[in-house]
Amino acid sequence: MRGYREREPFILGAAVIVLLIALWEAVPSLVTLSRGMALFFTTPSKVAATFWRMLVNGELNRHLYVSGLEFVVGLGLAILVGLPLGLLMGRSKTLDALLDPYVNALNATPRLVFLPLLILWFGLGIWSKIMIVFAGAVFPLLINTYVGVRNVNRVLIDVVRSFCASERQIMRIVVVPNSVPYIVAGLRLAIGRAMLGVVVGEFFGAPEGLGHVIAEAASNYVVDKVFVGVLIFMGMSLVLTMSVKKIESNLTRWRPEETKTF
Repeated sequence: MRGYREREPFILGAAVIVLLIALWEAVPSLVTLSRGMALFFTTPSKVAATFWRMLVNGELNRHLYVSGLEFVVGLGLAILVGLPLGLLMGRSKTLDALLDPYVNALNATPRLVFLPLLILWFGLGIWSKIMIVFAGAVFPLLINTYVGVRNVNRVLIDVVRSFCASERQIMRIVVVPNSVPYIVAGLRLAIGRAMLGVVVGEFFGAPEGLGHVIAEAASNYVVDKVFVGVLIFMGMSLVLTMSVKKIESNLTRWRPEETKTF
């Protein structure tokens, strides 16, 4: 029972997933589908067979590599820009006053409107997709980091400053550790926006990638292929989100005890 309690969330979650897959597989046996419904319906076994066929013939590897490269480079650029810029804007009133109007305006603008410009500037190759991923991911991380810095307890900063700490030491000892929950929340949002950027970018004019696979399969009514692409995106998002949560739990030792929530 102790082992079950420790793994209860995982066991219950896995049981629900298995149950849903079993019900999905059993639908054709339980319900008589019309010809129209049968055309747009599939089962997990057919999706698994399509996934295996695409994996064996190398088609999936090629598209997965392109989408993965767009995601990693776009999200990496968003982290390199958004994280330090959020920290600097949170600590500098001058920089905040200069950049805040532009950040708010760009964040409020739907990313999709940038796609035609990005295609014109960077072409139909991979860089236009990387930049739409970057545009989608950078603002959640930047804004959450900024809010985390602005919400750091001023008493802690004053105490460290009273010991003649430099701005770099204040950032390392107080600001960054206390901003970790906000940074992690921003990173989780950025992952979702980056995935959305990959899909949207590949829907429009991309010759390769999982988004291209989904769009092409949907236009040809190949439902199995559509589900393969969708499930891969879901699996990638789940793994990355769980990884970020694991990183957050490892970083909690940096934070003061009164700020911990778990």
